[in-house]
Amino acid sequence: MNWLIIDKLIIDAITEDVPQNDITTEFIISDECNCSVDLIAKESGVIAGLYVFGRVFKILGEVNIEFFKKDGDLVCGGESIARLRGKTKHILTGERTALNYLQRMSGIATLTKTYVDKLAGTGVKVLDTRKTTPGMRIFEKYAVKVGGGYNHRYNLSDGVLIKENHISAAGGIRRAVNIIRENVSFIKKIEVEIESLNQINEALEVKADIIMLDNMDNETMKKAVGIINKKALVEASGNITLDNILEVANCGVDYISVGALTHSCKILDLSMKNLVNI
Repeated sequence: MNWLIIDKLIIDAITEDVPQNDITTEFIISDECNCSVDLIAKESGVIAGLYVFGRVFKILGEVNIEFFKKDGDLVCGGESIARLRGKTKHILTGERTALNYLQRMSGIATLTKTYVDKLAGTGVKVLDTRKTTPGMRIFEKYAVKVGGGYNHRYNLSDGVLIKENHISAAGGIRRAVNIIRENVSFIKKIEVEIESLNQINEALEVKADIIMLDNMDNETMKKAVGIINKKALVEASGNITLDNILEVANCGVDYISVGALTHSCKILDLSMKNLVNI
């Protein structure tokens, strides 16, 4: 992750929550007060985002954290993940922002691992998408990797993906790919989205590196994989769920992209408890 970008995003998040000051903490807690508090898992899952959690308090200052887990570790309900010690005002002020990051990132990592585990032994890779929370993409895509998944394009500058509307606007797959080849560096892979079997030969003729099979039923997908016959990598996309992902993998694709990893995850329930004045 890009730490400079992360710091800016964290500072923006703190400022969003504390535009002037934390009026509750400001009046109740004295400047001299210090405490310790535990970071506790309230349910089982994969932890992700501990650096980001800690960075919130590093930016606020005067808080030390002892971590008992690392990103990617499994945690159980009731298990202690970390202990914070330091200035009570800063711990209480940063609590919600830090937990928001950690709970969401851990939720994504947990859900991703569930999808990845479904495909154990198949060799098929689970990909994320750009269906991320604005301002959270760097955190969410990192969490996917912690959960064992792989990142698709990080952003629109990261790779070429010619989708249905690009094809329509350009006047066909061939013309769209030729325009790209005239204007984009040869080191960029070209992926083409297709929705029917009759588009495959055109994508192969222009030597697309990756062919995305969008919203195809399994029977059609198997036919598509057979026609492509390893002349391009194959990605399946659209309406992928835990119930059908293994069937999709068994169609012979190389990758399966799952938007739900980032747009429909449940947070992992975590809490800061057992505060003691020191």
